[in-house]
Amino acid sequence: MDISRYKITWLAWFITLALASGLNKTHAREFFNPDLIELDNPGIDKADLQGFETGSQAAGIYHVDIILDGQLTDTQDITFKKVSDTQGETRLEPCLSVEMLSKWGVKTEHFPQLNQPGTPCARLGAIPQASTDFQFTSQRLVISVPQAALSMQARGYVQPALWDDGITAAMLNYSLSGANNLNKNGGNDSSQYANLRPGLNIGPWRLRNYTTWSRDNDGHTQWDSVYTYAQRGIVPLKAQLTLGDSSSPADVFDSLPFRGGQLASDDDMLPDSLRGYAPVVRGIARTNAQVIIRQNGYQIYQNYVAPGAFEITDMYPTGGAGDLDVTINEADGSVQHFTVPFASLPVLQREGQLKYAVTGGQYRSWDSRVDKTPFSQLTGIYGLPYGLTLYGGFQGASKYQSLAAGLGKNMGDFGAFSADVTQGWSTPKDEQKSNGQSWRARYSKNFIGTGTNFAIAGYRYSTRGFYGMQEVLDSYGSDSALIERRRNRAELTMSQSLGNNLGSLMLSAMREDYWNDGQSKTSWSLGYNNFWRSVSYGLTYTYSHNGSNSDGRYAKDQMIAFNISVPLAAFLPQTWVNYSVTASKNGGTTHNLGINGTALENNALSWNVQQGYGTNNVGYTGNVNGDYKGTYGEVTAGYSYDQHSDRLNYGLQGGVVAHEDGITFSQALGETNVLIKAPGAAGVGVQNQSGARTDYRGYTLSGNITPYRKNDISLLTDTLPADVELEQTVQTVVPTRGAIVRASYVASVGQRILMTLTRQNGQPVPFGAIATVNGAQNSGFIVGDSGQVYLTGLQPDVKLTVKWGEGEQQRCQAHYTLNNKQPASDIIRADVVCR
Repeated sequence: MDISRYKITWLAWFITLALASGLNKTHAREFFNPDLIELDNPGIDKADLQGFETGSQAAGIYHVDIILDGQLTDTQDITFKKVSDTQGETRLEPCLSVEMLSKWGVKTEHFPQLNQPGTPCARLGAIPQASTDFQFTSQRLVISVPQAALSMQARGYVQPALWDDGITAAMLNYSLSGANNLNKNGGNDSSQYANLRPGLNIGPWRLRNYTTWSRDNDGHTQWDSVYTYAQRGIVPLKAQLTLGDSSSPADVFDSLPFRGGQLASDDDMLPDSLRGYAPVVRGIARTNAQVIIRQNGYQIYQNYVAPGAFEITDMYPTGGAGDLDVTINEADGSVQHFTVPFASLPVLQREGQLKYAVTGGQYRSWDSRVDKTPFSQLTGIYGLPYGLTLYGGFQGASKYQSLAAGLGKNMGDFGAFSADVTQGWSTPKDEQKSNGQSWRARYSKNFIGTGTNFAIAGYRYSTRGFYGMQEVLDSYGSDSALIERRRNRAELTMSQSLGNNLGSLMLSAMREDYWNDGQSKTSWSLGYNNFWRSVSYGLTYTYSHNGSNSDGRYAKDQMIAFNISVPLAAFLPQTWVNYSVTASKNGGTTHNLGINGTALENNALSWNVQQGYGTNNVGYTGNVNGDYKGTYGEVTAGYSYDQHSDRLNYGLQGGVVAHEDGITFSQALGETNVLIKAPGAAGVGVQNQSGARTDYRGYTLSGNITPYRKNDISLLTDTLPADVELEQTVQTVVPTRGAIVRASYVASVGQRILMTLTRQNGQPVPFGAIATVNGAQNSGFIVGDSGQVYLTGLQPDVKLTVKWGEGEQQRCQAHYTLNNKQPASDIIRADVVCR
């Protein structure tokens, strides 16, 4: 019987500890003297306490952490058998299979004597100096194996044998938003936007689609399919195979959207992988504004922001690269327009490792007029000794060919640098064939001593005869494709800590000019942030010269915004009052005073109220917004007004997953997700996920996990219903990319009783007896002092078998019927005769 789930009262533990302190010093081992129990219980029968006398535990299956050479390697159920050593001492020995040891990184092929015929248990003694130590109180199995018998693994790396492709499931991620405007000069208008991201998981295969829908004020609707693809991991190649719509990598050539096939390295499968760069969109809105973001011509984001500086970090990844085109539609009809570069870090690879991508298919443009020209691309990046990286590639189509070569260098304390050149041969529409070069340099460095972090610093120069493949292919369908043919491009993203509580600076800049157009495109953003005690404040400056409206209004603008936030913890917990002022060279000055905060359990509700005033025909403005994250999704709503209109904006987003246990609604899904399964445990919170709780069946989903790494999924015990107890509250999962893995929890649902068991002769059931609920598995409970036992998860009719030895006179039966009117939150106290 597995007694890892036995409950014992604090009084019984106290007695046990007290007795342990009075052990007979003449024994060579610890000894529990059962005769001492009669001091408080004179005349009662003695229970068989041999297990307590020897300090050993019962054999069975225990859920333990596997600690291999000091590192947490796995968490799973292990069968333990009781064995005796040469001194007659008993202990628990784990049954570890050869497959388990191999999965954990042991070189089992070097030790053929690990296999024992007729048993699944490996003979660990076949590995010299190997040993195990079962630390029962912490449920840890510590395994010691000589280093020579282990495969070398980088820190944080997880063996591919532990990767979980997850369950078969169909899913839908959705995001809906819209706004209704009531114009004070007469007339109404409205707009709506939605993106739908359905998918299907079957084994290692992931089928995904990204579809957007928009409706403007004139009632015109538009559907766009951003991509549809099937993808799976190819573990031996440490790569992802993609069939369908996607985008080529952006590390050697500019990213190109395609429809076809691609086999590309997946760095997340490697130890200590370098994470990709993800842009953050920052800007300043003068009024209650609409923000629209496009990438490669497709609209991928739409939302509404209040006046002042804003930061957007919650865009769903689109599977490719490409600069982000940002449009801010102000309430007074003016438009801001700027570009956020989606750049890449210097090209570097660890020594001896190869990163590659093979792409083939048709060029896929958002503009249906552009020809679907077949093309192919091959890139490779290889790590050399001395911190060098060699990389290059080839692009080929009927109208375009190019070769690229470059060298990267890890300069240690001086950062990382890479430089390359691309030679292109082009035949644009209605032009002669030409050739040219594009030179590029990139730099990145985090200077810890000075607090300076150059996330990206890059420069590119293209000769007059050089065209990018996308420019050439777009020319066969779009008359404006070659108007902005890039000549120079410089970009920078950096931050600087000033130290000594002086705050930090952030700088982001991009500038481009063109061969065929005398105009340039420039975006600057400079920010300063600091805090004093609990008060935070910041200053942001932006400059843009990008063109916007057809009449050129606000094609060039400069804006500065100051904001300060003061907590009201002494009066209203989780509440802040904030003030901001925004000054625009073309749009006047706007002041805003507001209050915001979070509320409800696990900060499920976020809210904000603002009142403002602006010059240049802005007048008084105001807005109120709320965002609620719940079990079944996330709802946002807001109201704003100014002298021109009143606007109501709203949004709804979440996820739906159909699996073998039914259909589960949740908050928005991530790329990789975990299905939490705790049948019967409804309303249980999930750690680090605001507002998320298990549904009425005990299911929910969490998207806060990393592929190919160990993720601990924790349920919040303080949110458990009164009649529910969980055997475990933490599960560890290792998902592959795009998987939905299952984390199962066993819930004990039912009433709780503190029962006093008395035998027919009036004596209490002996201390240390085991009470088992008939018909239930793993339901052993230890009887404490005076016959008391704490029982959980009970159904209305309770039948117990109580044993304190092997003889017929050392067992009895108890029966108790629960009162259905008793509240589940109450602990029932009952006196029962055990017959």
